[in-house]
Amino acid sequence: MTARVLVVDDLEPNVKLLEAKLRAEYFDVLTAFSGQQAIELAIAEQPDIILLDVMMPGMDGFEACQIMKSTPETSHIPVVMVTALDQQADRVQGLIAGADDFLTKPVEDLALFARVRSLTRLKVMTDELRMRYATGKSIGVVDQADLIADIEDDTPPRILVIDDQPAHSARVYELLTAENFEVAIETDPEIAQCRVKRGDFDLVIVNMSIEVIDPLRFCSTIRSFEETRLTPILAIVRQGDTRKLVRALDIGVNDYLTRPVDKNELTARVATQVRRKRYVDHLRCSFEASLEMAVTDQLTGLYNRRYLASHLSAMFDRAAWTSKPLSIMVLDLDHFKTINDSHGHDAGDIVLQEFSDRIRASVRAIDLACRYGGEEFLIAMPDTDKNLASAVAERLRADVAGRTVILNGGRDELSVTVSIGIASTEDHSGEDSAQKLIKRADEALYEAKSGGRNRVIKSAAA
Repeated sequence: MTARVLVVDDLEPNVKLLEAKLRAEYFDVLTAFSGQQAIELAIAEQPDIILLDVMMPGMDGFEACQIMKSTPETSHIPVVMVTALDQQADRVQGLIAGADDFLTKPVEDLALFARVRSLTRLKVMTDELRMRYATGKSIGVVDQADLIADIEDDTPPRILVIDDQPAHSARVYELLTAENFEVAIETDPEIAQCRVKRGDFDLVIVNMSIEVIDPLRFCSTIRSFEETRLTPILAIVRQGDTRKLVRALDIGVNDYLTRPVDKNELTARVATQVRRKRYVDHLRCSFEASLEMAVTDQLTGLYNRRYLASHLSAMFDRAAWTSKPLSIMVLDLDHFKTINDSHGHDAGDIVLQEFSDRIRASVRAIDLACRYGGEEFLIAMPDTDKNLASAVAERLRADVAGRTVILNGGRDELSVTVSIGIASTEDHSGEDSAQKLIKRADEALYEAKSGGRNRVIKSAAA
């Protein structure tokens, strides 16, 4: 996978060396020589990953990283600090500033390229979710919250530790619970897989020295399940075990720690992964909500005409392919304008909502119920002939006519009736279409209205 990498260092020889190595691996490289220039380039060019030096005059790497991670346009871009600083405190400071990793010079090329590829894959996935979120935002179906990777959530993060070494897992448990994380330890890999698949955890920590299973295969299995594809994995590896680390990152492990485990680094890396997961969950939920709002009528909760337009054609094609009938009901509330004029639009909305509830109670899960416009509704019933559709329509009509709608907290009652027109693919032997089917149901509805309302009429065979 190629990527656009922004290399930032105030020393030109360091920049040129990293640039040459990355270009040899077919990465596209941008360069900057100061923290301020890096921020400006990151906003303008939107690289896939930033390799950032720490020790720079003026604005150092810690400050530059903090600014980029707090800026909506760049907060989602992975940052790897590449520096000669080798103290644990420096590493933790970088992670707290928002860096996704902290590599000490001289960096092993194999580890660097694996980290770049790993974080690039994450960025591609995040970009797709951000794009969908932005689309929903632009059409006004999601809220106007900033696309910044910092979602407030007071729920204690839930961590699952996979480890068969009691002394090691006990230390990890002790360090994380001291920071108010909810931690569970599992030694049985099959049970661990089941627990992870339930989606109860914000992070899975895997000891790469575990003996009861192949830890790389276990991580690969987690990545293969739909339910756990996006669950972050933090690997704990032995110092110097570069080969296993590279394989882990290529498989899809999100982050790693080397032993012995440092408390501050552990909590910083765990916090980073939890924060990112909650950000991704936020984007996914917002997108799903935007999809629902885009295809759902807000007043009634039924599908809207936009969804009908895209879905009915597929239902019609399936009916033709299976040679099973597709029936359509078009329903219209009688004298609805009089209800609005006499009782107000609030009362009209209550009638529409009550009627929609009765539609939902009358149709099957495979049926498609939509608000077609105003007080008009449409129900598409696959694998249903006209006689069965007529029986369902008559039952719904009688239910509507037989029960009043309660208004004003029970002080008023309103009688409502509905007229229904029905058409079916079984009526038409020639060239047919979904739109022609709706037209025939509409004509039957017009006949029901003209014939006195509060009745069901089936279209005549064409």
